[in-house]
Amino acid sequence: MARKPNSSRQTEALIAALLQSAARWRYGYDLSKETGLKSGTLYPILMRLESQGWLETRWEDQPAEGRPRRHLYRLTSRGLAEALASPASGKEPAQRVGFVAAPEAGAP
Repeated sequence: MARKPNSSRQTEALIAALLQSAARWRYGYDLSKETGLKSGTLYPILMRLESQGWLETRWEDQPAEGRPRRHLYRLTSRGLAEALASPASGKEPAQRVGFVAAPEAGAP
């Protein structure tokens, strides 16, 4: 039996992170830190979700001086509806991947 699309633990972790602030534009490094996903896993998922109509993307308008523009992502209305219909939509991003990210340096 074929697996349901967008049901991998990694994809579910990313969708959970995007659901936590669905209206806000997010960038890849931020999503990577929140989910614990490495760039080689994260960016292919982002591209796939965009091609499926779940995400809209744009380039950052005004990056900080000396920094390159970042690519930003957020759920479309279709992506939001599909994500909310997911049976695991109530889990935290780290729970979906199956681990808890290490606390950042200096965190209590």
